[in-house]
Amino acid sequence: MKLVKFNTILFLLLGLAFQSCLDIEPKDQLSETNYWKNPDQFTLFSSQFYGWTHNFSNIVSDGLHSDLRSDLLMTSTLSEYSNGTNTIPQEDKNYTDIYSRIRQVNILLKNAENYSSPLDIKVPVAEAQFFRAYLYFDLLQIYGDAIIVKEPMTIDSPELQVSQNPREEVVDFIIQDLNNAIAGLPAYKSLSAAEEGRVSMEAAQAFLSRVALYEGTWQKFRENDERGKELLKIAVDAAKAVIDSRAFSLFQPKELGVFAYKYLFILENTQSNPANLTKSANTEYIFSRRYDEVLNSIGFNITQGFVNKAVFMTRKMANMYLTDKGLPIDPTDENMYKKMDSEFANRDNRMQNTMMIAGRPYWANTNGRMTWKEDATDLELAFYKSFDPKSRSGYFCQKWATERKVASGKEGYDFPIIRYAEVLLNYAEAVYELNESEGKADDQAVTDALNISLNLVRTRVNPDMEYLTVAFAKAHNLNLRTEIRRERTVELFHEGFRMDDLKRWNIAVNEMNQNLLGVKWEDTEFEEKWTAMSNATDAEGCIIMESGRKWNAKNNLYPLSADQLRLNTNLKQNPGWGE
Repeated sequence: MKLVKFNTILFLLLGLAFQSCLDIEPKDQLSETNYWKNPDQFTLFSSQFYGWTHNFSNIVSDGLHSDLRSDLLMTSTLSEYSNGTNTIPQEDKNYTDIYSRIRQVNILLKNAENYSSPLDIKVPVAEAQFFRAYLYFDLLQIYGDAIIVKEPMTIDSPELQVSQNPREEVVDFIIQDLNNAIAGLPAYKSLSAAEEGRVSMEAAQAFLSRVALYEGTWQKFRENDERGKELLKIAVDAAKAVIDSRAFSLFQPKELGVFAYKYLFILENTQSNPANLTKSANTEYIFSRRYDEVLNSIGFNITQGFVNKAVFMTRKMANMYLTDKGLPIDPTDENMYKKMDSEFANRDNRMQNTMMIAGRPYWANTNGRMTWKEDATDLELAFYKSFDPKSRSGYFCQKWATERKVASGKEGYDFPIIRYAEVLLNYAEAVYELNESEGKADDQAVTDALNISLNLVRTRVNPDMEYLTVAFAKAHNLNLRTEIRRERTVELFHEGFRMDDLKRWNIAVNEMNQNLLGVKWEDTEFEEKWTAMSNATDAEGCIIMESGRKWNAKNNLYPLSADQLRLNTNLKQNPGWGE
């Protein structure tokens, strides 16, 4: 009943949002005369904001933040954004949509200024501040500098003809909005049944940790260490506040054991896992885009896109996974690749949770599992009774692919906008980078921070894996920063973080220009059984999926579209993109 109520309101408000973007002036006039009379109207208006978050269609499918534009994932069509060959677009719907949405937020905030009982509308005002911060963070990540707009714009608003505010001001504006939102939003545990799914105080704190970590490292790795430290301290404090709230925990039910990570992402209220757990068991999602098979399904063939090999992974991603002891693999070890499944042995269990392994059975939505016992009945229904990876890169992903029978596009698992694992990893990285900037990277404080954050993520489905500590890194000659980043990449794979992480670390130019590789083919079982493989191989015998990539520093930001530059001659094009 909770989901029904929230989605019904959301559908109504999505219609309102689309209408208002098409007919600005009449909607404004109507609002001023017939709306904003009671708190329920503010709450109802704010519900439209929930339809603006990232979702499966723009993260799991191709979108501005999708891992499909990174070095970890591919499709059969080469991505111009991944290989750096994208050009200045004539128009940019992303840019106009964001500012249209900012306008909607500002309408609510403007009308709140004159409301007679401000305490009665404290929550929808705080929601508006959260979503304005969310939208401006999108602008920051995509374009860098951005025009800050605090009032509802009309066709003659002066803001339409000004230059962008510098990113420092944009970041400060985002942080101010989030701090205001934190002060006005209810704690997660105080949300009523009718409010389930709405943003909480902890969600705003978690998002603040994301923003401050992003910009803190962006500045640090561009030789602005003092600004970096200022922001990293904010990230540490915000993430720690969420940890200390004890409102969330990692999803690791005993019934699912080492496969908890796999089933977290396909959890539904219809049986979707061997333990028959429902979404109520998910204590990890702090804020999510909510879906339901009947009321609001995912809407495209998400399962088939993976099990039918439309999406495949790179060797770089496969090599990210540690051994079961917590150490990096040795990719020069020829024995590791002799068999089609041999590199999966004795590895971080997230690897088998995420990737498909030769010879194993896999299910999909076409038939789906029946007993959930992997017995004869289940095996008879398997989409692959013995998976054969002899195509594409040879590396395939099962994340986001259901095992239950359901019509294509009707899957109803939620998309994690913010989950607790990210907060833990934000905290670990922010503590390390802050301490490193202060010459204290080896301090016990770093290990203490890792033990209450990253190591909980690391051992969620790897109970016997050794903790990552300062001492462990030194003993095994590991670079602690590299290992912290590795854990983030592995845990948050295909959730829309990789490309933005590479940019903020200022290493994208190096990482994105490397060839995208597939499995080691030469002198392995792949060469014996995949005789039709037609790609070139590199010096190590690995399949070359894409070479000659042209990614450079200008690609750290997207270009402003030609039409926006014509409409506002004071706009400045991003560096490297020309005028």
